[in-house]
Amino acid sequence: MFTELLVGLVIGGLIFILVQRSRTQVLKTEDGWWGAGAPADGGEDDTIRPFKVTTSDEELEDLCGRIDHTRPVASLEDSQFNYGFNSQYLQKVVSYWRNDFDWRKQIDKLNQYPHFKTNIEGIDVHYVHVKPKKVPEGTSAIPLIMVHGWPGSFYEFYGMIPLLTEPSDPDDLVFEVVCPSIPGYGFSEAPHKKGFDSVCAAHVFHKLMKRLGFQQFYAHGGDWGWLVTTNMAQLEPKIVKGLHVNFAPPSKPGLPMALSLMLGRRFPKMFSFTDLDVQRLYPCMDKLIVESIKESGYMHIQATKPDTVGRGLNDSPVGLAVYILEKFSTWTSKDFRNLEDGGLTRKFSLDDLLTNVMIYWTSGCIVSSMRFYKENFAKGLDQPHSKIPVYVPTGFACFPNELMHTPKLWVQQKYCKLMTYTSMTSGGHFAAMEEPRLMAEDLQKFTKTVERKKNKQ
Repeated sequence: MFTELLVGLVIGGLIFILVQRSRTQVLKTEDGWWGAGAPADGGEDDTIRPFKVTTSDEELEDLCGRIDHTRPVASLEDSQFNYGFNSQYLQKVVSYWRNDFDWRKQIDKLNQYPHFKTNIEGIDVHYVHVKPKKVPEGTSAIPLIMVHGWPGSFYEFYGMIPLLTEPSDPDDLVFEVVCPSIPGYGFSEAPHKKGFDSVCAAHVFHKLMKRLGFQQFYAHGGDWGWLVTTNMAQLEPKIVKGLHVNFAPPSKPGLPMALSLMLGRRFPKMFSFTDLDVQRLYPCMDKLIVESIKESGYMHIQATKPDTVGRGLNDSPVGLAVYILEKFSTWTSKDFRNLEDGGLTRKFSLDDLLTNVMIYWTSGCIVSSMRFYKENFAKGLDQPHSKIPVYVPTGFACFPNELMHTPKLWVQQKYCKLMTYTSMTSGGHFAAMEEPRLMAEDLQKFTKTVERKKNKQ
């Protein structure tokens, strides 16, 4: 009798677990109003307006005047980038910015793709929309939204766009690409009210894609773009056909993660740990705790009092450049902390780096971009989206120098339909900008996998 009862309980428990898993949990949210004051009568203006990046002599003169009046501070001897941006190398960067960098030329580069703005929930949302020039007969372009993070911008994806919209391989898929600026970043208007977090951004971007006429689409993101696109998949799992990310820190660590950390070094195969997993995770104290503390000071500031430090950065172009470019050094490779030049131009050109800085400077968005941390952390770490799995087909690109390493087992805890997990050969946190070809190739591989499976059904 006891055996029969035990078997019955086990079977019942398994059935309960299977039923619970079969219920797709959907993230809930409501429309917001992020414009100044109260909503205007007459409904939302859904006009789509062309936009161009511009500048003026006055803007450039003001920039040069501020650069000329910066006050240099000497770095400590033999400090490289371990105390932050090295002042000796900064002088070279500032000199190039002041005397050789051609912002008007870079504006032409920015405007090579069509820009637009449209008003959603009271704020103007900026985006780049690139349609393919040619689509193979009998096929259609695949809609894709790509979302940046901090301190990046839509410009991070400029190296990927031609690889996706005009692929050289005839067997590759052709994409129609939308790259929005998160509200408060770049040329998107900043929210005028408190509370605009990643879920709000995801909701706004769903409205954007719907306004552009897309009934279904793929999404890609890194850094904050990872969370925004993940939230998009949680909000509308039937609309997001596939999700591709290159950053996925565990949102809610559970038993599998805890066990893998305790036992994974000694029994790596038990948790499908690769050599890279073991190298990046152990010893845990150094790799996960100490290293995180070294690189997370900015996060504590921005998640608590962003307006205080932001005001200084908004006034000083050199201060802004230092604050942003230091991330493009250390977050590309932690070993770059030991180099006099921070390894900045080993992976990026100064023109590209300064173009990203200029997007922040000319739009005056540094304060509002930093507030995004405050809005996301102010509500605590136990938000509904942290508890809800992602049921959308997912691809993960694991770059070896990413800030936080995430083994396949950990990714699977959140993303239930992990279709591809690729260990990339090189690249760090700003992978789309650093390794556009590798990222585009992995995005192609993932999308082909999802499309093949869909066609077989």
